[in-house]
Amino acid sequence: MATRTQELVGATMSEHDGVRYLHLDSPWVQGAMRLAKPQALELEYIQRMMAWMLWRPEAEVAEGHAVQLGLGAGAITRFCHKVLRMKTTVVEINSTVIGANRLWFRLPPDDARLTVVEGDAGDWVADPSHAGVAQVLNVDLYDHEAAAPVLDDEAFYAGCRDVLDAHGGVMTVNLFGRDASYSASSERIAAIFGRDQVWSLRPTREGNTVIVAARDVKIPGRDELTARAANIEDRYGLPARKWLRMVRPLSPPAD
Repeated sequence: MATRTQELVGATMSEHDGVRYLHLDSPWVQGAMRLAKPQALELEYIQRMMAWMLWRPEAEVAEGHAVQLGLGAGAITRFCHKVLRMKTTVVEINSTVIGANRLWFRLPPDDARLTVVEGDAGDWVADPSHAGVAQVLNVDLYDHEAAAPVLDDEAFYAGCRDVLDAHGGVMTVNLFGRDASYSASSERIAAIFGRDQVWSLRPTREGNTVIVAARDVKIPGRDELTARAANIEDRYGLPARKWLRMVRPLSPPAD
């Protein structure tokens, strides 16, 4: 995903051992889909992007509106739309990424619950008409160089916060890159959401760290969180007990 001020490169596809990968004219993987299980979440960091489910009450975990900024290979969009059956909106500026998803990654056409927006994610979250519309927001914005998030300033994260429901809206963000990049990005998120509403999961082997940020969420006790994790595993097949072991409050800034 790139902003309108950057050159947009064409989406390409590769396959290996039954998995189809999306690229942006580079070897970097922008997303993946196992051909035999197109609704499954193939990449580990994409699975962890669903950790927001732990922050929602069991009875409400699949209710409301889920928004994705950055389509990738459509894994989160397909999962929210087809498996969770949530109202789902995705914002993607690169038309070739949208076309590749329709052609190669089984993204269905728009319907009553699915809307694909070709546009700039920064503009979308800044639009006052989108204030409070999402219970869930997934942010995964990288270009073909995959060096740091394309949109990563406090104004952007303030827009993300405004898009979320003021009472319990949850955002996950994929941060990938050097330690300094992660630290700076996480501090920007904490400055907007408040440090007590920001958590992180351990990095994946590939270096992706998922940040969770929320609006006015009260964390329940351990027993309730364990029950939520068990429900997510039983109903949706995601490793939620593992997430629970690896999630931590955001560390204080380094001196």
